[in-house]
Amino acid sequence: MNDPYRILGITPDATDDEVKKAYRKLAKKYHPDRYQNSPLAEDASEKMKEINSAYDMIMNMRKNGTEYSSGSTYSSTYSSSSSHGRYSEIRILINNGRFDEAEQRLSSIPPTERTAEWYYLMAVISYHKGWLEEAYNYASAACRLAPDDVEYRSFFSRIRNQRNGSYSGFGGNSSLGCDCCEMFTCMLCSDCLCNVCCSR
Repeated sequence: MNDPYRILGITPDATDDEVKKAYRKLAKKYHPDRYQNSPLAEDASEKMKEINSAYDMIMNMRKNGTEYSSGSTYSSTYSSSSSHGRYSEIRILINNGRFDEAEQRLSSIPPTERTAEWYYLMAVISYHKGWLEEAYNYASAACRLAPDDVEYRSFFSRIRNQRNGSYSGFGGNSSLGCDCCEMFTCMLCSDCLCNVCCSR
């Protein structure tokens, strides 16, 4: 598991009250009830699981008098657990399907202030506008900036699988590529049947 302290956006010297406060803040932000019928529902659910696991791990370590240690290195770049209020507001716009407004808000943020969450949210917006390649690029950038964030990784994985497999339409079940192939195949078969019938 990733560093539980980083997941909650705190340091190992945080008090128990600070741990609980950080947990409650994130739990409120990613609670499933806030993401019902939302494009972010699946990612929020994964993030909530990560937050719960991190909190349980910290409290168990403190109860047993142990400390977290790992040979892994953790990115010092921005993590979604420390997201600014403006990103929370943009998430609300996305939850409500107001993608154009959310995109305008993101675009107004100066390039020097664009964090991993900025790229992730742009990826979500692009995806739901049907811009798969842009969504892939934005999600990839988010993962590079915050490689330990399960929310970003989960979303990027889904886009990558869709991009490498079937380019399914938004709201549809069949892929664009297969539709074209099937249409062409049907036309050929129809032509062949006509030729056979006419020659008899």
